Formats: sequence, C-alpha cells, structure tokens
Amino acid sequence: MRITKNSVVSFHYTLNDPEGNLLDSSAGREVFSYIHGGSMIVPGLEEQLEGRIAGDSVQAVIPAEKGYGEIDPQLLQRVPLDKFGGQQVEEGMQFQTPDHRVWSVLEVKDGEVTLNGNHPLAGVTLHFNVDITEVRDASEEELAHGHVHGPGGHHH
Repeated sequence: MRITKNSVVSFHYTLNDPEGNLLDSSAGREVFSYIHGGSMIVPGLEEQLEGRIAGDSVQAVIPAEKGYGEIDPQLLQRVPLDKFGGQQVEEGMQFQTPDHRVWSVLEVKDGEVTLNGNHPLAGVTLHFNVDITEVRDASEEELAHGHVHGPGGHHH
C-alpha cells in the first residue's frame, strides 16, 4: 500500500542538522506513527513520504520553510526584568504564555530579558533518515479521534 491521505504511517527516523549533529531519533523506542495528511509532521517530510511504501528508506532534506518555519523576528523580544515579578530568570529557561506559546530565555543582561518565541528548530534545514515500517488505512475511529491507536500511537 502506498502512503496517501488518511494512511497510518509508521517509521523509524533520525533527524540531524546541516552540520550532522543529532537532533532526535527513534532509535531504541517504538516506531513513530501518524495519520498522513493530518498535519502531524512537518509539511516537507509529509511531502517526501507521499507515495512511498513500507520498506522504503528515505533521506529527506527539508528547508526551514517546510519544517518549523523561518525565524520570525517579531518573536525575538526584549522585556524588562521587572515584568517577571521578582522570579529568578536565567538563560536557557522556558515558559509558556496563556496563548500556549513557549518562550526561551536567550539572555538576561542589564535589567532586560531577551526572549525567543520561535520553535527551537525554526530557521534550521532538517536532515531526516526515515525507514518506513508499515503503511495501512486509518480506522474510522482513528480518523474521528485525530490520532493513531495502538503501537506507535495513542493507547486508550
């Protein structure tokens, strides 16, 4: 069966940055499973997997705009330290705002906090090595719930 919209696709993967640094891998874990066409993985990888079959190995280079997006300069902000209500704020900390955006503290200097609201992989070209292990039709229940059930997916 070929990967098309509403297929459940299971695969193992390794993700590297352009310099070859390991960013993520499914090694030693269950396969990753998703419903194709449901925007559950980055768009560029979904495009590269379209039409493939179980047993295929795919090396995909995904530009930032088809991965986690380009860096949005509006999401790089300087905020006065006193806006944090006396909390300890340090470089590397993360917090979530009511709109569910995760912000990372890039720097605390001279009474100001430099924040980044971009995804940590925004602006990065992604290098995926994918081994497709299974392709099947999604069940009506999986489509209704919007996620894969069973191994590699959600367990109720």
